[in-house]
Amino acid sequence: MARVNNIIGGKPHISQSGRTAVLYNPATGEQNGEVGLSSASELDMAVEAAKAALPGWANLPPLKRAAVMFKVKYLIEQNFDRIADAISAEHGKTHDDALGEVQRGLEVVDFACGIPHLLKGEFSRNVGPSIDSFSDRQPLGIVAGITPFNFPAMVPLWMYPMAIACGNCFILKPSEKDPTAVNMIAEFFMEAGLPAGVLNVIHGDKEVVDAILTHKDIKAVSFVGSTPIAEYVYHTGTANNKRVQALGGAKNHMVVMPDADIDKTVDALMGAGYGSAGERCMAISVAVPVGDAIADKLVEALKPRIESLKIGPATDAQADMGPLVTQQHKDKVVGYIDAGEKEGAELVVDGRGLSLQGYENGYFVGGTLFDRVTTDMSIYKEEIFGPVLSVVRADSFETATKMINEHEFGNGTAIFTRDGDAARSFADSIEVGMVGINVPIPVPVAYHSFGGWKRSLFGDHSIYGPEGIRFYTRLKTVTSRWPDGIKEGAIFNFPTM
Repeated sequence: MARVNNIIGGKPHISQSGRTAVLYNPATGEQNGEVGLSSASELDMAVEAAKAALPGWANLPPLKRAAVMFKVKYLIEQNFDRIADAISAEHGKTHDDALGEVQRGLEVVDFACGIPHLLKGEFSRNVGPSIDSFSDRQPLGIVAGITPFNFPAMVPLWMYPMAIACGNCFILKPSEKDPTAVNMIAEFFMEAGLPAGVLNVIHGDKEVVDAILTHKDIKAVSFVGSTPIAEYVYHTGTANNKRVQALGGAKNHMVVMPDADIDKTVDALMGAGYGSAGERCMAISVAVPVGDAIADKLVEALKPRIESLKIGPATDAQADMGPLVTQQHKDKVVGYIDAGEKEGAELVVDGRGLSLQGYENGYFVGGTLFDRVTTDMSIYKEEIFGPVLSVVRADSFETATKMINEHEFGNGTAIFTRDGDAARSFADSIEVGMVGINVPIPVPVAYHSFGGWKRSLFGDHSIYGPEGIRFYTRLKTVTSRWPDGIKEGAIFNFPTM
């Protein structure tokens, strides 16, 4: 049985904690490996390895750090299918979906390849008599990331390529549910020439998380996960004098205006609501048609499409979506469907009780559709993180936008319309961090930045892109004058130019 181990100081490290977590194939429910759950003392080992590597790496010219990124980019490109297979085996998502995940992570590596330009500071000559001023962005030191199960390759790649390119050393604590792809990509970094200790991978659970959040030598923490944990990470990390970016949960709405192209809208909802079995923080989980006429058309068009979804294991090239990640998560999603029915929502398509021949023990839930959901129902208020789409009817554009703005989450949203005025008004007034106009999943490209508003993001910085550079560096401004420009005599008033 395969065992996934830590990577500390550039070498595999078998955890001595005596604790392990079982890895399952979500399609079959069978155990296919285990991962060691590390102790706080093993995190200390990773920190010591990072401390030893930091001076040399931080002082390496950015062009040489970029050279490592270019080699990593090549190695990932040569191993796309291997990485995707590892993701699918432990997460359950289809192979094509896993390939897309790796591609979006690779794009951040692409961006990090430009680090020499991205770290260039600013210079002003003669800000005063013979006085020059320049700014510089310098690495923080040792930083850490805590990442979720739903994107085991992509989300870590949103963090550590940026942090490392900026001159930091990084400690990654990935999800214990699907850790193999993480180690695989970390090994590509070593193969590309990354010095030992610059990137360390520590597998574990809450013990390691708490050790990261309280360790005096870790200067910053990046996190992606649920809102309750994001809030915990933010408050605990900042209480221990760390810089923290903590991305939390979502409840992403798509407003469907009466003039929307119904066929294109349904296509968008199918992919955005049911792709990756809904286990995406940017999944559309609420459709908000404006007016009963468009709502009736939308539900009528969605129903047969959802019923005809091809659901199967990742090894089925024809599958539209695979299983959920664990039995526990499947039970949680089914519980939400039960709750929606009890609360009075109209269950149009029921995904419970799905059983596939040969995969009877898999964690499958079929596509589910609720209509006439109201804003007081749990299936509207809470993040389900499964293949469940709720239709909440709005009587006007103003009602739809008010509904979104009043929700506690503000991660992503979209509007489908042909009306430029409505689209512009929506983009300007909606209190959400990422907005799509006729784009259902508006995940920013790598040279912009990803982040929500309200209780979808704790901290002042979004992730990757220009915000990533700012998060993983600190600004230093130098004002200089040489002796020939210094006049005799002390000046006691506040300095001016």
